[in-house]
Amino acid sequence: MKKIIIIFLISLFPIFNFSQEKELFDLIIADENATPELLPDRMIFTQRIFWGENGILRKTGIAPLNLKNREKELKLRRSFLKTHQILGYATLGTMVAQGIIGGKLYNGDYSLYNTHKTMGKIVNAGYFTGAALSLFSPPPLTNKKTKGFSSIKAHKFLANIHFTAMILTNVVADDNKKAHKAAAYTAFASYATAVIVFKF
Repeated sequence: MKKIIIIFLISLFPIFNFSQEKELFDLIIADENATPELLPDRMIFTQRIFWGENGILRKTGIAPLNLKNREKELKLRRSFLKTHQILGYATLGTMVAQGIIGGKLYNGDYSLYNTHKTMGKIVNAGYFTGAALSLFSPPPLTNKKTKGFSSIKAHKFLANIHFTAMILTNVVADDNKKAHKAAAYTAFASYATAVIVFKF
C-alpha cells in the first residue's frame, strides 16, 4: 500500500510544478566556483531602469543584485504577473460594461453621461494598474528570442496596440467623439484578443 501511495504522489509532481519559471537554484550550474547569471541579456526598458545591473533599485541599495534577492524577485514577479492576469479579466469585464453604456450615450441617452465618466475611471484604473504590474515586474531569469509565432509574442504585439489606443481614447475623450469611439473600439478589440490569445 505504501508503494502505491509513493508512486501516486510521484505521478502528481508534474501537476504541482505549475509550469512557471524554474527556481533560481535549479538553473545554476552545480560548480560552486561558477558565477551564475542573475539577469537576462534582454529586458524591457522599464525593467532595466529599475531592476537592471545599474538600475535605480540596485544603485540605491534597496535591492542589491545577489542570489538571495533574485530568488525573492522571481517570486515577486510571479505575484505581479498573476495579479496582472486577474486584473486583465476584471478590466475586460468593465470594458464590456463601458461599451454598453457608451453605445446608449451615443444613441442619445445623456442620462448615462456621469455613469460613463465614472466607468471610464474604473476602466482606466484597472487597465493602467495591470499594465504597470507587467511593465515594472522584476525581469525573468532568462529572456531568449524564440523563432516563429507564439501566444506570448501575439500578446505583446497586441499590447502595443491597446496601450496606444487607451491613451488616445483618454486624450480625445472630450474633443472628438468619433475619434474617441474609434480609439475605444480599437482598445477593446485588441485588448480582448490579447486576453484570448494568451490562453492558447
